[in-house]
Amino acid sequence: MNKTERIYEGDGVRLDVYAASALDATRSYAAKLIEEGGVTVNGAVAAKNTKLKCGDRVEITEPEPEEYEVKAQNIPLEIVYEDNDLLVVNKPKGMVVHPAAGNPDNTLVNAIMYHCGDSLSGINGVMRPGIVHRIDKNTSGLLMIAKNDAAHNGLAEQIKEHSFTREYEAVVYGNLRADSGTITAPIGRHPAKRKQMAVTEKNSKDAVTHYEVINRFGNFTHLRLRLETGRTHQIRVHMAYIGHAVAGDDVYGPKNVIKKLEGQCLHAKKVGFIHPVTKEYMEFDSELPDYFKAFLKEISK
Repeated sequence: MNKTERIYEGDGVRLDVYAASALDATRSYAAKLIEEGGVTVNGAVAAKNTKLKCGDRVEITEPEPEEYEVKAQNIPLEIVYEDNDLLVVNKPKGMVVHPAAGNPDNTLVNAIMYHCGDSLSGINGVMRPGIVHRIDKNTSGLLMIAKNDAAHNGLAEQIKEHSFTREYEAVVYGNLRADSGTITAPIGRHPAKRKQMAVTEKNSKDAVTHYEVINRFGNFTHLRLRLETGRTHQIRVHMAYIGHAVAGDDVYGPKNVIKKLEGQCLHAKKVGFIHPVTKEYMEFDSELPDYFKAFLKEISK
């Protein structure tokens, strides 16, 4: 069992909301844990809708995580390039990159395990074999997969040195004043919402995003963006920070989210890198997916 004890310093938040934040977990997971008696307030079991008061002692007891085997699954993959050392895939919107709590299967990792068999790097462990870099579930686009540790190390070093090309396209809210620009603002965990990232000076890392306008549509702008660094949710956080959140983003965007987009209108369009074995520069571009093109057509009317 894993036990943590905290003294609540606010006033009026629900127990399930507080527990979810403390555990960096979903609210449904926290609610289930409370219902099973895994969370107490001042030594007593409490309901999930209990309103906490300043000074309340909250003790959370989590069961040991279950170990499970990541299984290969015959899931269709759009492979853009493949050789003995790596492959480049075009991930669809809605697909999770690797298994985690709440998403044990039907991920990109399950698909590439079926396709590659044992030929995947093991640097990131059994849950993320071959994964060199990630994009969010509701972001579509290009990802590199390493088939061996040497390829993984070579690609990861390029990402670390910022010599790796990652170019995105996005539709954002509003009309940007400048035709191009650079956002330089450190990103770290949100101080209150542990599942989110934020521009913050505390426990953060430098983050740099370059952008240029492709087209303007009055209430929306079509952008090309290039990552100099690769922080979690970087483009989504940076664009929201300057007041132009990515359209459809239900985390960093406005409350009145564009539901038909089913997530942010963001596509990882291009990747470029030096092949870790042949040492040749390689670059791959992908067509904008149908959901993206349909939204562009709609806002251009």
